[in-house]
Amino acid sequence: MRYFIKLSYKGTHYHGWQYQPNASSVQEELEKAFSLILREEIAITGAGRTDTGVHAKNFIAHFETVNSLDANQIKELIYKLNSYISKDIAIHKIYQVDAKMHARFDAKERTYQYYITTTKNPFFTESAWYVHGKLDVAKMNLACEIIKEYSDFGSFAKLHSDNKTNICNLMEAHWELQDELLVFTIKADRFLRNMVRAIVGTMVDIGQGKTSLADLRKIVESKDRNRAGRSVPGHALFLVDIKY
Repeated sequence: MRYFIKLSYKGTHYHGWQYQPNASSVQEELEKAFSLILREEIAITGAGRTDTGVHAKNFIAHFETVNSLDANQIKELIYKLNSYISKDIAIHKIYQVDAKMHARFDAKERTYQYYITTTKNPFFTESAWYVHGKLDVAKMNLACEIIKEYSDFGSFAKLHSDNKTNICNLMEAHWELQDELLVFTIKADRFLRNMVRAIVGTMVDIGQGKTSLADLRKIVESKDRNRAGRSVPGHALFLVDIKY
């Protein structure tokens, strides 16, 4: 039987979702908990990899078990898991899916948000990136319109990554002010490793007047990661939604 897990996690104390030797990961902690409680070896596949420190408000993963779980058993399983795992991870829902459904490969849309504050605030230390000085948000939104014209995002992919293609179907990208925070929302069918953080770094350069909109076109068309902006800190990045 294959089941989907809907969960969220605070990535501050993890080296990302995916298992890594000699480093803590969300995947490893969940596999240990599921295996212990279900009393069988459980492998868990996530919807994607998140980098060190990155958070997920809505993450999907799947696992298989020899047991068929009814509604009461699932409810009890969720309770036991949440009692056992770290306070930084929460299991919200577990539900049976078709045996061919895949948490990663069947995802049609993924949405990320990046949070910036231009005012030092201790309550945002682990969830927003502090950028000193004013940013030209209007120009940053013009930059969003430019990147939506493209599909090859090789300029924003982590160097030496194992991507088979750099093509991504970008559906949404915009900046908006939400009280003290400047929030970047970006939606696509898939993302390259480090892509969102590199795009944000480039757009902040535009907002600070270090890079022009004409330069942005040259950066995207060059497909050269060295020409794009810095990779901004991961602690302000959230995976907020996945659609199937």
